[in-house]
Amino acid sequence: MLTNEHVSVVDGAVLYDDGDHKFIWLGWEEEEEEGFVQVNQYIIINKGKGFLLDPGGVYVFPRVISNVSTYIDIENIQMIFYSHQDPDVSSGIALWLANTPAEVYISNLWTRFVPHFGVTDIRRIKGIPDRGMTYALPSGDILEFIPAHYLHSVGQFNVYDKRSKILFSGDIGAAVFPRGERKVFVEDFQKHVPLMEGFHKRYMNGNVACRKWVNEVKKRDIDMIAPQHGSIFKREDAKKFLDWFSSLRCGLDIINEIY
Repeated sequence: MLTNEHVSVVDGAVLYDDGDHKFIWLGWEEEEEEGFVQVNQYIIINKGKGFLLDPGGVYVFPRVISNVSTYIDIENIQMIFYSHQDPDVSSGIALWLANTPAEVYISNLWTRFVPHFGVTDIRRIKGIPDRGMTYALPSGDILEFIPAHYLHSVGQFNVYDKRSKILFSGDIGAAVFPRGERKVFVEDFQKHVPLMEGFHKRYMNGNVACRKWVNEVKKRDIDMIAPQHGSIFKREDAKKFLDWFSSLRCGLDIINEIY
């Protein structure tokens, strides 16, 4: 059962499993550390091949690769997706390239920047065009790389897994927990809003970008929204989040209130 009481924050949790296809949240560090941005990593496993979503930076690499290895041999990781260029998302890229045969997909805007994380061979780095693209899985199913530009990165993408109906939303939906209060799943949306509000108001570009993204996302059937920080939204809370985000004033909308 997918509830906070039945999920190990250290080991992670299988969010979807139909036998041939799994969508897995890869857990957190056991100890909550001051000054450390809590991050979520995910892996999709399709017919024995792995597809990592924002596997994170150098700091979390030992924990993430250990948890990944409980589900799949790392030699079977075929693709790594990075939603954008931030170090908490992608600074571990050289370690992943050294330890797996995977190709890396990231916005075209950032392919020239990832060498600064220590990547010396860029032949496995694949640029995602601004309008997005689809990625074929071994089963014939597809992942959709959906544009989320300016939310917050100028070149950001999300991943929609049509088979599991899970949307990996990158920084959209992020929350910052008070110490000792982290939860894997949103339990009370209204109580969760204050944990999201400050981040979204400052980091998101403006309501025009928010509404454009929500209008695109609402074309899909979504059972979960899985962000890169904070808690996962199940179906009804996912709908509430989309409505909240669509009406959010943020970034340039409130710049005169910031300074």
